[in-house]
Amino acid sequence: MSSEDYELVVGLEVHAELSTKTKIFCSCESSYGEEPNTNICPVCTGMPGALPVLNEKVVEYAVKAGLATNCTISKDSKNDRKNYFYPDTPRAYQISQFDKPLCEHGYIEIEDDNGNPKKIRILRIHIEDDAGKLNHNEFTGGSLVDLNRAGVPLIEIVSEPDIRSSKEADRYLKKLKSILQYIDVSDCKMQEGSLRADVNVSVHKRKEPFGTRCEMKNMNSFKSIQRAIDYEKDRQIYEVEHGNTITQESLRWDDLDGRTYQMRDKEDAQDYRYFPEPDLVAIRLSDEYIEKIKEELPEMPESRKERYMKELGLSEKDANFLTSSKAYSDMFEKAGEICKNYKAVCNWLNSDIARILNEKELEPEQIPFSAEHLAGLVTLIDKGTISSSIGKKVLDELFENPRNPEKIIEEKGWIQISDESAIKEVVLKVLESNPQSIIDFKAGKDRALGFLVGQAMKETKGKANPKMLNEMFLEELKK
Repeated sequence: MSSEDYELVVGLEVHAELSTKTKIFCSCESSYGEEPNTNICPVCTGMPGALPVLNEKVVEYAVKAGLATNCTISKDSKNDRKNYFYPDTPRAYQISQFDKPLCEHGYIEIEDDNGNPKKIRILRIHIEDDAGKLNHNEFTGGSLVDLNRAGVPLIEIVSEPDIRSSKEADRYLKKLKSILQYIDVSDCKMQEGSLRADVNVSVHKRKEPFGTRCEMKNMNSFKSIQRAIDYEKDRQIYEVEHGNTITQESLRWDDLDGRTYQMRDKEDAQDYRYFPEPDLVAIRLSDEYIEKIKEELPEMPESRKERYMKELGLSEKDANFLTSSKAYSDMFEKAGEICKNYKAVCNWLNSDIARILNEKELEPEQIPFSAEHLAGLVTLIDKGTISSSIGKKVLDELFENPRNPEKIIEEKGWIQISDESAIKEVVLKVLESNPQSIIDFKAGKDRALGFLVGQAMKETKGKANPKMLNEMFLEELKK
């Protein structure tokens, strides 16, 4: 039996760190990168007698996320204790939500692998506090505990098992990340752990019940998640085909080896022994509170996409690209407004800038220069101060050492040659060196002109005005 006879089933539990100033149950700053165990207090370290107080902003941000993902908002919810025994949780439990989450029964719309619209249902979104971090020492053995992250506010977004391929999982995660950034509730910096996913994977023969799922924990890379899903699909099919039983377990993905390893048997809800958090009151939300948050939601990706196509004349492909990331979209709008050339800004973003980000393995949010810098680059080309080829060199400089593009071209001596006599001198020199191209042009071979212009650009190190070159070559060739 081939792998085509099996169906993959994926469900995702996404943890997003909320961008509040303070932690969920205390006044410690919710910051990243501090020295270990310096941003803590008796509440977030779980000291006996320390009482938690719920941060209202956490509730607001969770409701925002629920509304943006088409969820029903619960007006009556509560916090619960989720018990488990790991060193990163000194009090031996996490404060989460069990049977009364803040948000339920939403969806995100993506495209399936055939390009058709598909809704991925969201079972629930609930709030909880993060655990501390274990720093493992592979050389000396043992682990050190850093509790700075303990108490950082999270929302957990749990999908239904509606995803049927690794590519669908990738589209869902990217769309979810984009939504959270648009509504400004999380920076979603995956490299800092602000967005991570537990990936549940199972396989079953078509038209048969779902198989046993395995969970890959704490993944924070889109590429790794795709690779892990594909690997786990093949592994489980192999096991089933060879008569083995799939065991429900938690797995660790090793990106270097390209395979999964068992961590422990997977817990079910009863293993956590949930019970209502006795130190916190229930959460009651009024219709007016929910409606106020709904009215304050910013323009969402789909709305921006329609506006870009209708008002700015962009293609659907370009509009889809720009709105796939809030960082791209914001830079496009700000730079376009400054230089008044939205199409050129779009072209730079979806070609050279996207290419460099991909090569450097960076996210759009990590673009090191500002919208003002990009607008300045476009303006220099539009004015004829530099050519497009020099523009690419300026872009490389902006990635390496961001500064005013005008300053860059002055430092590097890249200002475009637009002096007519200087350009004519280059044209005559190139024609003299390439007599065969003159013959080819007169024989109707239009490519000869492009070759000559290319030689002239090489001669001037890309600084000659290409429009003037074309006009002057034509003038000389027709003599």
